[in-house]
Amino acid sequence: MCNISSLTQFLLLAFADRRELQLLHFWLFLAISLTALLANGLILSAVSCDHHLHTPMGFFLLNLSLTDLGCICTTVPKAMHNSLWDTTTISYMGCAAQLFFFLFFISAEYFLLTIMCYDRYVAICKPLHYGTILGSRACAHMAAAAWATGFLSSLLHTANTFSLPLCQGNALGQFFCELPHILKLSCSHSGYRREIGLIGVSVCLAFGGFVFIVFSYVQIFRAVLRIPSEQGRHKAFSTCLPHLAVVSLFVSTVMFAYLKPPSVSSPSLDLALSVLYSVVPPALNPLIYSLRNQELKDAIRKMMTGCFFKKQ
Repeated sequence: MCNISSLTQFLLLAFADRRELQLLHFWLFLAISLTALLANGLILSAVSCDHHLHTPMGFFLLNLSLTDLGCICTTVPKAMHNSLWDTTTISYMGCAAQLFFFLFFISAEYFLLTIMCYDRYVAICKPLHYGTILGSRACAHMAAAAWATGFLSSLLHTANTFSLPLCQGNALGQFFCELPHILKLSCSHSGYRREIGLIGVSVCLAFGGFVFIVFSYVQIFRAVLRIPSEQGRHKAFSTCLPHLAVVSLFVSTVMFAYLKPPSVSSPSLDLALSVLYSVVPPALNPLIYSLRNQELKDAIRKMMTGCFFKKQ
C-alpha cells in the first residue's frame, strides 16, 4: 500500500519483454518522432516566412503544428528512453508534468481542429464574407481561446488527479502517464467521482465540438455538391476530406480510450488506442495538410531549394 506522501515514482508499461523488440520499438518511435519534428518544423518555417501563407488557414495550421510538436515531445522521448535503457520508471513529478502537458496539447489540438473546420465552412459556404468573418483579430482570439481552454482543462484535471490518495500500487498499464490509468490507482471515492465529473464536462465539450464539426460538414458537402464544375467539386472535397479523416480518427480513438467499459479493456488494446491518438496524428497531420495545400507545397519547395543553393 502506498499513498501520495510516500509515492515517488510510477512504473510504465514496457512495450515488450524481449530486448530485440524493445530496441525495435525504440527505432520505430525514433523514426515517427523525427518525421513529426521535420514535417511540423517545415510547416512552421514555411508559414512564418512566406507571406502567401499568412492566411487564416495558414495561421491555424501553424498553431496545429505547435500542438503536434508538443504531443510528440511530451510522451515519445520518455518511451524511447525506457525502451533503450530497459527501464519502466518515471518520477512522481515527471508523471504529473507529463500528464499536464499532454492534456494541454491534446485539448488545444482538438479545439484547433474544430476551428479549422469552421474555417473550411466559411471558405466554402460563405466565401464572400470570408475576410470579414475570419479577420486577423478574430483568428487570434479563436486560437487564444483554444490554447486557454486546453490550459484550464489540463490544470483542473492534473491538480485534481494528483490530489487524490493513490493506494493501489504504482504500476500504470500504459507507456505514458494517461489519466484513466492514474485514476485506477486511487482509493478516494469522493475524489474519484469529482474527477469523473470533470471528465464528463470535458466529454460534453468535446461532443459539442464534434456535433458542430458534423453539422458544418453537412453544410459543406451540400454546398460542394451544388458546384457545377467537377474540377471545383474535386478540389473542395480534396481539401475537406483529409481534415474530416484526421478529426474522425482523433475523436473516435480518444472517446473510446476514455469511455470504454472495463470489460473490453486490455493492455494491448489500451496501448494501440493510445498510440493512435497520441503519436499517429502528430506525424500524419503535417503530411495530410501539406500534400493537399499547393501553396504550402510551393513554399516548402522554395524554402528547401533556397537553402540548398545557399549551401552551394
